[in-house]
Amino acid sequence: MKSSSQMYRLVSAVAFCVIASSAVAQDAPNNSTQVISVTGEGRAEMAPDMALVTLSVVRNAATAREAMDGTSKAVGDILTALKADGIQERDLQTSDFAINPQYQYPDNNNGQNEAPKLIGYSVSNTLNVRVRDVTKLGELLDKSVTLGVNQGGSIQFTNDNPEKALSDARKEAVEDAISKAKELTEAAGIKLGPVLTISENSFRSPPIPVAFSARAQMADAKAPAPIAAGENAYDVSVSMTFKLEAK
Repeated sequence: MKSSSQMYRLVSAVAFCVIASSAVAQDAPNNSTQVISVTGEGRAEMAPDMALVTLSVVRNAATAREAMDGTSKAVGDILTALKADGIQERDLQTSDFAINPQYQYPDNNNGQNEAPKLIGYSVSNTLNVRVRDVTKLGELLDKSVTLGVNQGGSIQFTNDNPEKALSDARKEAVEDAISKAKELTEAAGIKLGPVLTISENSFRSPPIPVAFSARAQMADAKAPAPIAAGENAYDVSVSMTFKLEAK
């Protein structure tokens, strides 16, 4: 029968062998395949071919009925004009409608806590319009303001199909990653091997909102609003892993 000290040495030896085997198994993949991982960046720009416009009409009156009638008349005229200019039904959407009471709040300088007085109602109606011909945007804004738009909104320029720009950005990102990998391995005196893995992270720049002031446009109703569409940027990054080979 083994003594307790002999049993302890036997268990310790077995444990050491298990740990050593595990360490060799973990190190084996790293010793057999040496790799380098890099990230490449690519960007492409494209002129927008679509504008997303927010148009709002607000009317105030003594009663909610009067305020709503005024708003509905203006919005109806705007919708008719937009459709006449080629805006399709699918590109018109009501995004917000609100009826709000208006109160006059007393100063209460006499120490009395007087309740606010109802003096009327405000009704607002907001339209989202998708303009597929950006060359008509200034004229459409001008006409909309003339027909009753009197609340500031926004303009967002975007692209209906940005796939060409994304494809160009991908190619640039891959070229950038390969260039980085070559530069690093040449500096280290290592031979660059084949690609083992590649993955993409695309970032489509969101439409940039541009403030549109109906009041500013009303100040000069004779000239259409000047619009500068600029370009939209589309960014792509790729992560690539290369095998390293001995020279």
